[in-house]
Amino acid sequence: MTTLAEVIDVLERAYPPRLAESWDSIGLVCGDPAESVDSVLCCVDVTEEVVDRAIAAGVTLIVAHHPLLLRGVDTVGVHTSKGRLVHRLIRGGCALYTAHTNADSANPGVSDALADLLGLTALRPLDPKPAVAMDKWAVFVPTADAQTVREAMFEAGAGRIGDYSHCCWSTAGTGQFLPGTSADPAVGSIGEVTRVVEDRIEMVAHRAVRNDVLAALRAAHPYEQPAFDLVEMAAANSDEGLGRVGELTEAMTLAEFTHLVSRSLPAAPVGVRAAGDPQQMVRTVAVCGGAGDSLLDTARGSGADVYVTGDLRHHPVDEHLRAGPPALIDAGHWATEFPWCAQVSRLLEATLPGLSTDVFGEPTDPWTIHAQRGS
Repeated sequence: MTTLAEVIDVLERAYPPRLAESWDSIGLVCGDPAESVDSVLCCVDVTEEVVDRAIAAGVTLIVAHHPLLLRGVDTVGVHTSKGRLVHRLIRGGCALYTAHTNADSANPGVSDALADLLGLTALRPLDPKPAVAMDKWAVFVPTADAQTVREAMFEAGAGRIGDYSHCCWSTAGTGQFLPGTSADPAVGSIGEVTRVVEDRIEMVAHRAVRNDVLAALRAAHPYEQPAFDLVEMAAANSDEGLGRVGELTEAMTLAEFTHLVSRSLPAAPVGVRAAGDPQQMVRTVAVCGGAGDSLLDTARGSGADVYVTGDLRHHPVDEHLRAGPPALIDAGHWATEFPWCAQVSRLLEATLPGLSTDVFGEPTDPWTIHAQRGS
């Protein structure tokens, strides 16, 4: 049996909540973490049709990209359209979980799924998140007490690198000190040079837990004055962040690439449109699933030949093109985020064997008609 809590753990490892923007609303909307989950429906938007499908099929969890409840929500009464959906889900025994901007910035995440469909390689974040601020600790401790100090620092949060814990490096050597007249040495005597076989223990820790690690070190260390080095590590960008930049295996014209985008992404009434010289050659491509006009300047600075995203508006596009490349392709909000649904489905089936997953493939884009002149 797989519990909802176990599914959430998998999702939050893949799409860490810490990556969500401050204004966002992510996580469990309804459902009991202790109850079992046997089937999952993945979607971009929680619409009436999605809920209909889930309840009719006996689905026990919907994983959505867009939050059903985001801004200004103070009721989920059945007199509201979204409240009715929440009540239907609860009555139907179907939980709802949302991964939004945390999935946008995760690696792999929404933009990785889009980049993969377009055949891009050598991916890097378009707008990388800064790496978590880290400290490096080096502690000198008698060999006999080294394990006690290690464990205390681990317990305080040190020694964690990604999905690994208890990470450290140690080497043996000889420590030396001369206790002064007011000292109270745990080893040796006042006025005599003392030499002790010691370990040098090195490990990293998030800067946020510095005080906890220091307190644990002091409490576990046998010396009156523990010797240690504390170094703030240089900041670097992480491999997480919004958008991706990658390379096509072969260069092609903007017109050819626009048609490739149209063939690769799911069809939606909003269609695919490009802005730029149709004969411009394209090799380096920036992408951002969803609404990406806030990253137009970032795309220009990335060195990309073309930027693929959704929800582009007339004036920002006009101003952007006046300043030069990259060319722009608007492939729609839903279509550029939909590939993520398959990513979530594969993740859950690979991690939780026996769990059945499905993807709601019909467009949930609010645009439903595309009328061309003369049609």
